[in-house]
This record gives sequence, C-alpha cells and structure tokens, in this order.
Amino acid sequence: MDVIEVVPRLHMLRFPIGQAYLWRDGEELTLIDAGYADAADEIEEAVRGLGADPSAISRIVLTHCHRDHVGAAGELADRHGAQVLAHALDAPVIRGEVPVPEPVLLDWEVPLYEHGLTVPKAPPTRVHRVLVDGEDIGFGGGARVVHVPGHTDGSIAVHLPRHGVLFTGDAVAGVGRVMLGVFNVDREAAWKSMRRLSGLKPSVLCFGHGDPVTVDAAELLSEAAGQAHADR
Repeated sequence: MDVIEVVPRLHMLRFPIGQAYLWRDGEELTLIDAGYADAADEIEEAVRGLGADPSAISRIVLTHCHRDHVGAAGELADRHGAQVLAHALDAPVIRGEVPVPEPVLLDWEVPLYEHGLTVPKAPPTRVHRVLVDGEDIGFGGGARVVHVPGHTDGSIAVHLPRHGVLFTGDAVAGVGRVMLGVFNVDREAAWKSMRRLSGLKPSVLCFGHGDPVTVDAAELLSEAAGQAHADR
C-alpha cells in the first residue's frame, strides 16, 4: 500500500484497487473509507509510519457500501473503539441486511466491474452512526455530509469547507482525468450529484479511485460535470 501526502493533515492510503484517506485533527484521526477486507494491519502500519497511533482513529466514514470501501472498517472499529458512519440508505447494505445493489453497466464498464469483484467481499459491518444530508460529522473544522445518490442510493461525499477539501467517494473519479464515477445504479442521479458537487467549488478533490487534484480542482470538476451532462 502506498501512503501519499495530499495536503498537510491529509494522506491518501492507496490499495491495489481503490483508496482511503486519513485526516488528522491534532492527535485525533478520521479515516474516510477503509479499503478491502483484511487490510486492517496495513492501515495500522501506515498510520504508525506517519507517527500516529491507530488507537486515535475515532471515526471511520464510509462513502458508500461497496466492498473496496467498507472492507476493514469493522475490524478497525473493533480494535480501536472507532465509530463507523454511513448514510441511512446504504447502512442496511453495510450491515449485511440487504444485498449490495447491482449497477446498470455500460458496455465498456463490464470488464472493469468484473475485475473489481476480485476484491474480497466486505463482512457485515456495524454502523454506529447513521448520517443524513447536511449533517456535521465533527472533524476537520466542520465536515459536512453531502448526499450524492447515483453510484449507490446512499452514496455520500464529505466536504470540509474550512479547508476546501472534498472527498467524493465514487461519485466522481480521477482516473486519468476528472470524470463521472462508474458502476452507477442510476446514471441520471449520478450526473445530478456530480453537478451538485461542482457547486461546492473545492480546492482539493479526493476520489475513491484516481489521483487527488490540488490545482484548479473547482474548474476541472465543473468542466467534468458539464461533459457528463453532454454524454448522458
């Protein structure tokens, strides 16, 4: 796993498929997404490598219910007493009460989707706190939940207005360029969500897949939202 500084206080943890992010408020840590199942040891090693203590992880915010984002959340929460947070619409999936929703795939998405299924399934994971749109999560000087349905019904982004940072989950991707995320259950809803995110005008974009953007982020997101509209 690669550990990459995005901006001071924020690091990306990159897995073979997907990535998570670690935010630091002094000694308190927040993990946004949790990689794949069995990644807990790697995540702890990365945290220690940054000079922090994994027991300082106080919350794990899940942007949506997919296996490459939920994976190690339950194990880390059990080890360190962290709370797992997720949107109300995806929480039943994360808890294993209902199946993961199937996306409506474009032809070119099919092989990519099948490759993603090689990631181990996430075990049923307790959700300690159910989130709603606009809620203050309690880190980063006022992190806000932004409900962005389309990729899944309960997908969220997390916006840190004081820092200009936006965690998009899989609502937006940065693979080669800023673009609409793939594997959506509702492509029209996904485009509307991307358009909403572009209105936040972030200075830093952190995706579930792809390199973070720290230069011209607002402009690139706006252009991508316009292109997604044209292609829908």
